[in-house]
Amino acid sequence: MTADRNSYPSAAKDAEVLNRWRLILGKQARNQIAFGQGALLGGSLSCVDLEEALDFLYSREYGDDVRSRVGGTGESQLTAAAWISKIRRLFPKETVEILERHALERYHLTELLTDKEVLERLEPNQELLKTILQLKHLMKGEVLETARRIVKKVAEEIAETLRQDIRRSLLGSLDRNRPSQIKSIRNLDVKKTIQKNLRHYDLEKKRLCLEQICFSSRTRKYSEWRVVIAVDESGSMLDSVIHSAVMAGIFSSLPMLDTRLVIFDTQVVDLSSHLDDPVAALMSIQLGGGTNIGGALQYCESLIDNPHKTMVVLVSDLCEGGSVTRLLSVSRGIIESGARLICLIALDREANPAYDRKTAEQLAQLGAFVGAMTPEALGDFMGKVMG
Repeated sequence: MTADRNSYPSAAKDAEVLNRWRLILGKQARNQIAFGQGALLGGSLSCVDLEEALDFLYSREYGDDVRSRVGGTGESQLTAAAWISKIRRLFPKETVEILERHALERYHLTELLTDKEVLERLEPNQELLKTILQLKHLMKGEVLETARRIVKKVAEEIAETLRQDIRRSLLGSLDRNRPSQIKSIRNLDVKKTIQKNLRHYDLEKKRLCLEQICFSSRTRKYSEWRVVIAVDESGSMLDSVIHSAVMAGIFSSLPMLDTRLVIFDTQVVDLSSHLDDPVAALMSIQLGGGTNIGGALQYCESLIDNPHKTMVVLVSDLCEGGSVTRLLSVSRGIIESGARLICLIALDREANPAYDRKTAEQLAQLGAFVGAMTPEALGDFMGKVMG
C-alpha cells in the first residue's frame, strides 16, 4: 500500500493538536495521552519541560494537595526558584511576565518575594543571586533590602575568589634586574641561574650542578590602559553578566587600568560610576528584551581616547537583534583604530558558550579575539596583551 504524501502534513498537524491538548489537560492525562511527533522543542527542551513548568503553577486550580497526590516515584518537583529559571528558558519575556503575575496574584506564590524570613534562610550563592536579579522588579521594602544584602555578600565572595589571580595577572611582569627574596617557581630566572652555575658543569656526567638558584622580582606597571567592558543583558548571559560586573569592580581598583562598564539590550547604560558598588551595578541589570550589539559597540567606540592602549571586551552570545552589517562595520573600525576587540561568548566559571557561530567567525576574520573564558583566563590574557 502506497501512502498518500498529502497525509504527512495532516499527521504533523494532528500531532501538534494532540500535544496542545496534553499540555492543557496536564500530567493527570499522562496515562491516556502521550506526547506525539514534534514534542522536542530544540536543544535539551521538550513538551515534558513545558508540562512540568505549567503544572507547577496551574495544577493549583485543582486544590492545594493535587501536586502531592501526583508525586510518588516520579520526577522530583520544582522549587519556586527552579521554576523561575525554567520558564525563562522556555517562554518569551512577555509570557514569563504573565506567568509571574499569575503566580503572585492568582496563586499567591510569594515566598521568595514577600517573606523576608524565608529569603534570609536561603543559602546565599550564585544561584540565589541569579534568582534575585530575575525577580528584583517585583520586590520592595524590607524584602528588597534583604535581597540587596544577599547580592552584596555573594558578589563579595565571588570577588574574593577572583581578586588574587586577577591582580597577579595584571599588576606585574618579571623584573629581571632585581633579585627576589620569594623563592617561587613563578619567579625562577632560568637564564641567570644557568649563567651563575656554568663553572659547575660536570663534563663527565654531562650535567649542570646548581649551587646557586636565581629568582627575579616582580615590578608593578603603571602605564595606563583603558578597558571598556560591554555586557549583553539577555537572560542566557546571566552568569556572564554577574562575573563581568564583579570583574569590572576588581579592574577599577588596579593602578594601570581605567575601567568602564556598560550594559545593553536595545539601549546602552553606562555603569562606570558604580564600579565601586557591585550591588548598584548588579541591581541595575534589566534582563531580557532585544539586543543591539552594534549600537553598544558604537558607544564603546566613543570611549576610546588612545586606541593602542584600549581593550574593548564584549560579553555577548552575538545573537544580534539589529543589523549584523552595522555590528561588523563598527567592529572593523575599532580594530583598525589599533584598539583590541575581545569578544567573549561566555565569561564564567564553566565557560560553556551558546552563541551565533556565523557572527563569531565573521568577527574573528576581522581580527577580533573570539572565545569563551573563565575570569582567571581573561586576567591572564589581558596581562599578555598589556605586557
